[in-house]
Amino acid sequence: MTAPASGRPHVVIVGGGFGGLTAARGLRRSDVDVTVIDRNNHHTFQPLLYQVATATLNPSDITAPIRHLLRTQRNARVLLAEAESVNVANRYLTVDEGEGRTRVIGYDYLILAAGARHAYFGHDQWESDAPGLKTIDDALEIRRRFLLALERAELVDDEREREQYLTIVIIGGGPTGVELAGLIPDVLRGIRRDFRRVDPSRAHIVLIEGGPRLLSAFPEEISERALADLHDLGVEVRLNSVVTRVERTTVCIGDDCLATRTIFWAAGNAASPLGKSLGVSLDRAGRVMVQPDLSVPGHPEVFVIGDMATLEDTRGVRVPWVAPAANQQGKRAADNVRRLVRGENTLPFRYVDKGNLATIGRYRAVADFGSFRVVGWLAWWFWLFVHIMYLVGFRNRVSVLIQWAYSYFTYQRGVRLITHADAEGRARATRAA
Repeated sequence: MTAPASGRPHVVIVGGGFGGLTAARGLRRSDVDVTVIDRNNHHTFQPLLYQVATATLNPSDITAPIRHLLRTQRNARVLLAEAESVNVANRYLTVDEGEGRTRVIGYDYLILAAGARHAYFGHDQWESDAPGLKTIDDALEIRRRFLLALERAELVDDEREREQYLTIVIIGGGPTGVELAGLIPDVLRGIRRDFRRVDPSRAHIVLIEGGPRLLSAFPEEISERALADLHDLGVEVRLNSVVTRVERTTVCIGDDCLATRTIFWAAGNAASPLGKSLGVSLDRAGRVMVQPDLSVPGHPEVFVIGDMATLEDTRGVRVPWVAPAANQQGKRAADNVRRLVRGENTLPFRYVDKGNLATIGRYRAVADFGSFRVVGWLAWWFWLFVHIMYLVGFRNRVSVLIQWAYSYFTYQRGVRLITHADAEGRARATRAA
């Protein structure tokens, strides 16, 4: 069993996202050894993934190597591996190191922050035709399909087939779906002069939401403003519309089917399956129902945070699954580990709501700060400032500012690269070689 040889308490953190990274940094000056495990070598600023997916930002603009972020923290090490299961009885977890190798890592304290993936509500077969947006790989795949649809629309001669390529369907009316639907028209207008046979700005963009309104976590008046902004941008929004079938060229709502070659999924989340190995109660999305101090029932040395956890804080407030909440939970989990090391009682988690923001294209955004609500250009500037400030690293902030300024003044996108070749493209490349 692998563990540091220092003899100090060993804290294992699974996940290098917002919660896990904050927890690791919170233990910087503690007399413990910290091991951070992630299957990716980088931290991703997920709120801006949709801008990578629409060729506005580079992947490197919103990512940073985990090792680099923790390089000055002498009590921390980073392992590139995927946690497969946790044995809470014997305090160890099993990780997949790749190339058929596994390792057993012991712990004294464990913080699980492995995040979530998109959920298809029992229709996992839809994923191949309707990719979701949770990782850099997801964003690059969506970018590939988005740009490739335009290229194929330029190539084909059949008008019906061309319309299918220029029909973009987004399933899910939460922040991710709304932000994708709001930015795509701006992108298409900016590149319309690059094409000769088609006008990308005339693409048919459809946003489908199963509930009665968009942005259900926001107040109703803000949802209505978002709906109006999308209508102004030419987006068709279908509310109270539950998708019943997704295929390569079709999205169906009951008997009403849309012909499309470009489908994106933004409708649901499922927590990391790692929570199942804990043997405790889970909610419908697979999240662990944690104690008020973020610990697992019956195991005070194990904490679950971020998208893997579900709880109501000390005031009965349901903690949302957003980046600010994950940061706050990471701080509390680290503080409670320090308390346990000192033999003190842990403290319950109390969520501080810093508001919700969503952008809907150029100069269009909505912001809810409780009693203070803003829409339009002022909300857009709020959104811009907040996202720049929360980006990890000075280089990232400067790079994103330059990219946004370039896009704003020129209406161009500098990262329109079609990468991640699909199976058809790989086959052609193999034949050519």
